[in-house]
Amino acid sequence: MDYKALAQTLFPHIDKTPDYWEEKYPPRNLKEGARVTRFAPSPTGFLHFGNLFTCLVSYRTAKDTDGVFYVRVEDTDQKRKVDGAIEVMLKGLSVYGIVPDEGVIAEGTESGDYAPYYQSARKEIYQTYAKSLVEQGLAYPCFMTPEELDEIRAAQENESIKGIWGKWAKHRDLSFDEICARIERGEAWTLRLKSPGDMEKKCYFDDMIKGKIEMPENVQDVVILKSDGIPTYHFAHAIDDHLMRTTHVVRGDEWISSAPIHLQLFRVLGFKPPKYAHVAPIMKEENGGKRKLSKRKDPEAAVTYYAEEGFPSESVNEYMLTLANSNFEDWRRMNQTEPVEKFPFNLKKMSVSGALFDMVKLTDVSKNVICKMNAEKVFDLSYAWAKEYCPALAALYEKDTARATAILNIDRENKKPRKDIAKWSDIPDYISYMYDETFEPCYELTGNATPALAVKVLEQYIDCVNLDDDKDTWFSRMKELCPAVGCTPNVKEYKQNPDAFDGHVGDVSTIIRVALTGRTNTPDLYSITALLGAETVKTRLTNALTHYKEEF
Repeated sequence: MDYKALAQTLFPHIDKTPDYWEEKYPPRNLKEGARVTRFAPSPTGFLHFGNLFTCLVSYRTAKDTDGVFYVRVEDTDQKRKVDGAIEVMLKGLSVYGIVPDEGVIAEGTESGDYAPYYQSARKEIYQTYAKSLVEQGLAYPCFMTPEELDEIRAAQENESIKGIWGKWAKHRDLSFDEICARIERGEAWTLRLKSPGDMEKKCYFDDMIKGKIEMPENVQDVVILKSDGIPTYHFAHAIDDHLMRTTHVVRGDEWISSAPIHLQLFRVLGFKPPKYAHVAPIMKEENGGKRKLSKRKDPEAAVTYYAEEGFPSESVNEYMLTLANSNFEDWRRMNQTEPVEKFPFNLKKMSVSGALFDMVKLTDVSKNVICKMNAEKVFDLSYAWAKEYCPALAALYEKDTARATAILNIDRENKKPRKDIAKWSDIPDYISYMYDETFEPCYELTGNATPALAVKVLEQYIDCVNLDDDKDTWFSRMKELCPAVGCTPNVKEYKQNPDAFDGHVGDVSTIIRVALTGRTNTPDLYSITALLGAETVKTRLTNALTHYKEEF
């Protein structure tokens, strides 16, 4: 077989050689140890939480080594393309601080020396390498029809190895003349790899997460160019990862089964393969077992869910790192004020079997993140969220932004800030009692606070409350009215002799708290009273007094 003549027959339009592309895309000038990683989405759908998680791992792998993280769009399947999908994905990543150093930086916009980063624009590059493989006798045209392939699939139903190999590789050894005759007859062909694999041999690779993996060598003559000249994923990714000088490929572990094909392609193309890090899927508990986080079953599978619910990006990033590295939580306890970028992320500390998604854990992480934010940041982030997802909250804020910020600052900037807010969608209920429009009275009492005691307390308090008091004076007034209503200002004294009193100062404050907020548990009551204003305070105390009189 004259392989050079065959290559020229199949690719008469290709006048470049692999050396041309090797020179055009030289090795990167990076410091030793710097890693080059990528996010390579297909423009076919929305950003899944698993994609975001894997992307964060890839991003940190590059950034923590002063390397490069780029985005390459694998859009060779134009039939499945969804307009705007890449823009949605890139915006989704940017929310979580994942911004590419190069590649596709916006829909239709590229930046970097290794362009084009859209696979659909790299057809000439792939065909150059395909022509080279034909010249070396490492690839051949296959003229099998869809019907013939269906017959082979049916015949292989009980075979352990499926695909085109061995006796099923009918066109592997066609003569040059027969190939030319078929082409002249207009028969469609695909280009297949002439696999050098041996079914008795194994391939090995050290996975950065899972350790050493051993698998049978690939013996299939896989398609590397489809009949329209567009490469398959296997072929395109090998060439792109080489020419874009990718050092580490972080991807889902569903790709492990394809690793023998990919490693074989790197070898026959003469490329050094990248290091692989196969990330186990995010799991979820269900009925005592575990399953993969599902786009169909789980709303939290979509990255848009977190924006809609109002989880700050910082919270989601912190939570993802708890899933990614088992030592993150210990590091966070020792470094409470450090940004997550300081955490020494390590691929080797990732779970081999898959991290478990836990909404309770995410909520706890988010409460810790939000409680450390100052009021201005909480206001700015929640206001931005409200303008898109909760116009009613935005309208409340806009009535008086300074007052709204002050409300959010109650019990915030101190040594032990409260942890009431896990996400911005918690805020409408959390602050509802601070606005007359959203306040819903509830007069249920706890402890020693009874309707009868409430009547006595409120009759006294209405006359003595003074919003000009400082906090100490305010609390002193509350303690001073205790004897007049049969209570003690000293909780310890009440515990020592409970039969001598109707309650203590805590019960008095509970009655006032319920009257003003409709709740038994709120942030600092003094601050709430001051921000409600004299008119609202008097109205609510009066209404509560009326209620308890009727109940009593």
